Amino acid sequence: MPALLHSLTTRVRTRRANRQLGALLAFVAGAVNAGGFVAVQRYTSHMTGLVSAIADDLVLGQAVLAMAGVSSLFAFVGGAATTAVLINWARRRQLQGEFALSLMLEAVLLLVFGLLGANLELLIDVFVPSTVLLLCFIMGLQNAIVTKISQAEIRTTHMTGVITDLGIELGRLAYWNRMHEANVQHFVRADRDKLKIHGTIVALFFIGGLVGALVFKRIGFAATVPIAAILMVAAAPPLLRDLRASRAVAGGRALIR
Repeated sequence: MPALLHSLTTRVRTRRANRQLGALLAFVAGAVNAGGFVAVQRYTSHMTGLVSAIADDLVLGQAVLAMAGVSSLFAFVGGAATTAVLINWARRRQLQGEFALSLMLEAVLLLVFGLLGANLELLIDVFVPSTVLLLCFIMGLQNAIVTKISQAEIRTTHMTGVITDLGIELGRLAYWNRMHEANVQHFVRADRDKLKIHGTIVALFFIGGLVGALVFKRIGFAATVPIAAILMVAAAPPLLRDLRASRAVAGGRALIR
């Protein structure tokens, strides 16, 4: 496996590894979000529009649609909560895969999404709502992973905040500091590091969306397989180390007995 993927989900974090993982997950989020729309005509990564849609549906008397929106919202929250539980469970046991657990779960759920999607035509009234909820859960799960890892510096499943931060830094970059004025106390300087990471996240989310939409359109739900494989490769190294460590501990206990 490539050395780069080995460092993405290790317990000991670096800023570079955080950003590399954020970039990868932004691509994945874009692909899943756009591909999911092609598959089930729903965007599932951003909750701002969903909450607004719930309010609109309630005012318009569309109770069923409003309840569907609330269910999707709860699914997203449930995904984020699951990541928090898994990370804290692993930290308490000092496992190497505290971040990899959620990533592996995301990969498995993407395969489940592909399986559900492949059977949409058999029982569409059941599978479509289930698939939407599953995608919302996956997006909540993923966004919480990179949020916890980067201490809320990076978001990957919705671009509103990222693009806002990008706009702020571009405004700072464009600001003209009048250096000839006496007693300059307010010097504006753009954070070029933030410009770089936010620009990268937006670009990879967009590229992921293009790739996801095109691949889903061409090969259908089989497109989830390579995405899940990438996540599994990234998550596997620390999980394998934890597995070997647990076997070693179990073997030592057996010898003592």
